[in-house]
Amino acid sequence: MASLTMRDTGEDSEDGALAGAHLDRPDDPRRERYSISDLTGEFGVTARALRHYETEGLIAPRREGLARIYSRRDRARLAWIMRAKNVGFSLGEIRELIDLYDLDDGRVEQRRVTMQRCREKIAKLTRQKDDIESSIRELTAFVAHLETTGQQPAKG
Repeated sequence: MASLTMRDTGEDSEDGALAGAHLDRPDDPRRERYSISDLTGEFGVTARALRHYETEGLIAPRREGLARIYSRRDRARLAWIMRAKNVGFSLGEIRELIDLYDLDDGRVEQRRVTMQRCREKIAKLTRQKDDIESSIRELTAFVAHLETTGQQPAKG
């Protein structure tokens, strides 16, 4: 599973493609500001979604007149939000994990809690997968039973 720390690595996946595409692309170190259209284009989200994340306190762009100006920190947080959403975290869970970034402990607690939450999600998904596989086996057996009983002549 991909790491959910606030740092973007830009590491390649096994097939040579960037894992998570824009989610793993590091910031341009010369770039300090991003417009709403920069981020909506890069992350494939709507302006409404960005405003919602702002309302939820997950990102905090500054204003220049009517324009929202996003910082490198906002972009990193947005990458984190998108990755966490992609693996099934709720906005409440995302807020909790992002807020741990600000503890000023070198992200030790954020990593610890994130790994714990990811392991919990993996366990839950594994149980769900097992349940689905069991249901598929039962349905397959039931269909096979129906097919064989449907071919027998009716009694009577």
